Amino acid sequence: MPVFGLLGPLMVHDGAQSRPVRGHKVRVLLAALLLQANRTVSKESLKEALWGPTPPASADASLFNHIARLRRELAFLGDEPPRLTAAPPGYRLHVGEGELDAEVFEARAGAARRAHLDEDWDTVARHSDAALALWRGRPLADLEEFADAAAQGQVVQQLLETRLQVLEWGFDAALALGRHHELIPQLSLLVLEHPLREAFHRQLMLALFRSERQAEALQAYIRLRRNLVEELGVEPSEAVRATHQMVLAGDGAQAPAEPASASLSGPGRRPLRQLPAVAGCFTGREAEIAALTALLRPRTDVQNQPPGRGPSTVVVSGMAGVGKTALAVHVAHRLRDEFPDGQLYADLRGFGPGSLRSPRSLLARFLSDLGMCTESLPDDTDDCAALFRTVMAERRMLLVLDNARDAAQILPLLPGSGSCAVLVTSRHTLADLPDAVLVPLSPLGACDQEMLLAALCGTRRVLEEPAAAAEILALCGGLPLALRVVGGRLASRPTWPLAVLAQRLSSGSGRLHELSVGGLDVHAAFAMSYVAMRESEKPQERAAARAFCLLGLWPGHELTSQSAAALLGLPVRETARLLDLLTDVHLVQSPAPDRYGLHDLLGEYAAERACAEMTAQERADATVRLLSWYVAAVRKASWVTVGETQPPPPLDDQPDEPVADFTDAHDALQWYVRELPVIRHAISQAGALGRSDVAWRLAVGLFGYADTYWWTGEWDTCLKAALAIAVDHDDTVGQAWLYRRIAVAHGMAYRNDECLENLRIALDLFERAGDVTAQASITGNMAALHVQAGRAKEGLAYALRSQELYRGADSPASEALVRGRIADALELAGDYQGAVEQHRLRIPLLRKEARPTPLATALTHYGSALKELGLRDEAFAALGEALAIRRELGDHGGAADCLAETARAHHHFGEWEAARRCWQTCLDLSLLHSLPKRAKESRAGLAALDGACTTGGRV
Repeated sequence: MPVFGLLGPLMVHDGAQSRPVRGHKVRVLLAALLLQANRTVSKESLKEALWGPTPPASADASLFNHIARLRRELAFLGDEPPRLTAAPPGYRLHVGEGELDAEVFEARAGAARRAHLDEDWDTVARHSDAALALWRGRPLADLEEFADAAAQGQVVQQLLETRLQVLEWGFDAALALGRHHELIPQLSLLVLEHPLREAFHRQLMLALFRSERQAEALQAYIRLRRNLVEELGVEPSEAVRATHQMVLAGDGAQAPAEPASASLSGPGRRPLRQLPAVAGCFTGREAEIAALTALLRPRTDVQNQPPGRGPSTVVVSGMAGVGKTALAVHVAHRLRDEFPDGQLYADLRGFGPGSLRSPRSLLARFLSDLGMCTESLPDDTDDCAALFRTVMAERRMLLVLDNARDAAQILPLLPGSGSCAVLVTSRHTLADLPDAVLVPLSPLGACDQEMLLAALCGTRRVLEEPAAAAEILALCGGLPLALRVVGGRLASRPTWPLAVLAQRLSSGSGRLHELSVGGLDVHAAFAMSYVAMRESEKPQERAAARAFCLLGLWPGHELTSQSAAALLGLPVRETARLLDLLTDVHLVQSPAPDRYGLHDLLGEYAAERACAEMTAQERADATVRLLSWYVAAVRKASWVTVGETQPPPPLDDQPDEPVADFTDAHDALQWYVRELPVIRHAISQAGALGRSDVAWRLAVGLFGYADTYWWTGEWDTCLKAALAIAVDHDDTVGQAWLYRRIAVAHGMAYRNDECLENLRIALDLFERAGDVTAQASITGNMAALHVQAGRAKEGLAYALRSQELYRGADSPASEALVRGRIADALELAGDYQGAVEQHRLRIPLLRKEARPTPLATALTHYGSALKELGLRDEAFAALGEALAIRRELGDHGGAADCLAETARAHHHFGEWEAARRCWQTCLDLSLLHSLPKRAKESRAGLAALDGACTTGGRV
């Protein structure tokens, strides 16, 4: 007896009797966890199950209490292994094999199905009876509202449908075994409950006819036909009509029962059933299965097909090892009943050992299988194809064409009749196959990966070592082939801990060679795709193979057609064509327009090919080309975002094609955020190649990013890494620029002493180099630092010195920056009128340069100075515009600064509630994005407001 029961009212059994689970909410919670047994169910999903789409504010606390009550209810089961565990982001209920009636039912139903395909009727009857014996009523009958909800309702409906299918298989077995008399009462009820289910009507007709009740059998047919015509506008299926004709003829009363899924494909011939066996432990792919079933299932009866409509053709494409064949065979078996004349199957050998199958040889084999003498077949492929279409015209068959190379191999094999369907698998997309529906197959999702691994090596082992299991799943990259290799190795080594294999897979770069067992080999599967392109007769495919190798120098990061062009050393247009070709053959992934990357395992394979087939100099040259492109890109992005008056000197190595322009500062900032992980990796790669000149320019070029997103700390990390490289290579120019930028980073984080120390080091290096413009910029930074430290006199002196140096260097572009420094010092000194005048001269310059971040900063300071002059409306107009800019940029730190200044302005004008709202918004934003200084300031502002209210506005 299973421990948990879903097939009827919710049940928990202790081995002797059912035990009640007290509390409706606790029962719902248990049901929600059982429906996803051994999977993590998020807290949000559990709250929705308990309270619907709008849970109360107390839902988190209540959920915790219900979890605790459920643990107490299940305490009698013991805690080995732990039954109910917290598993971020939710909880997981651990259910052992054979403990959940729904899983036992599915297993027995699967056994009945396999026996049914083999026409082993005794075995069908045994497994069908065992499966149906588990049913106690409608699933979760005592939790009707929960069971009818969308997510649960789908599971319940699937269980109900499987039960009906098991009934059909059991009735087929009973008819074949001569037990037709005992079926009549049950079938008579079922045809009333399911008036459109043809299989039950056909089985009732046979049972009645064999019980010498011919008139009643004919009446059953008449009722079915009337229902189908009135409700759906279709005639009964061919199998039902054949049974009707048999009853009319009064022939075959003692003939053995034929499965409802079968009909004769010709006089004296049985249907062709050429499909391979369904892969053991097939899991997941529910969405793809549903889509393929809907696409391939015939829409109408043969007699009602529109004239000239071709077969439904679906192409399942994907990278090697992603499970295309397993999915296609699984779906084809499911559709057996829909194609009573059978299924044809062929491996076209588009990739792999053995020569490519020619269309004519396949046509000859199919025609022979269909009963034709092939000794005198035409030599011409087109003539053979015409004959094949003629033979298939009156049949309802499914063709599974596995492992196709291209559309040319498929076209002659397509039937001409809409009564047939064709399911193709290929590593190529086959976008040129006419009228085909393309279904790309991605790697398995996390839950399906875990289910497959557990099915292959045992649920207990996965539950006992969750960390090692998670590492194995990550290393397999969601590829079913890799998971089957791992599962096979673990199953053959039952004493091995999962951690042992996880360690083998993760150590060194030999992971691909570890993913091999018996005839399953991930490395060999990848090689079939790659070698087919490398050895192709088409020059473009050979060029794509070379491109694939070069992409292996940059695995783990996506590229655009522009950056990839630099890596490949080719024009952008030609590179885009090669990348699209690699995407079509599933050697490259394209998750978004003009974004290309390698699957984790394919990246390792590409890197291996690059090392084996290219010289070290070729690899280094390609990497430097890409690094140089990123230097040019960050330089341009920094200019667009902050408009530096003195950008770093350009790199000697320039990309062959110029970096595309950014549309505006917002576009450049989005590029920074997207490419930041790549730039970090590029700095380390530059160091490995001894290119300090590249490394420091990449880090310095992030100034445009840091000016908006300084609070993330990413810039600090990149600057420190580049400085270490510059010191190792005695690169004084690079050190000067890096100390300068490190000082800016310290200043942004209010680390004033560290900032001043690094500015002095940078100033000394630039003075020795005679770089006056750099000295002017650093002197301006010193002015900003003194202002930040509250030293107005020193700040103004440095700002005026910076202005003097800039004029000496003839740098008019620095005017907006210098005026900002002077304005800040004047405001600190209490000369608000002077600060306002400087801002009014500065702000138009910033608007003209379209630099949103400096403009927002200037507007904030401008609003602060206007406040002090009592110009309320002008102050809030400036502050409001500044806040809008920060929010549009997604600059949370800048938005917090602006909110704080706006709160102070409201306080200044005695607008207590408005000030409170601003401080509270600032506090919420600071807590959400880890801005402790602003959070502390916000709390102080709120406290000051409380004090102002008690003292009548005096603080």
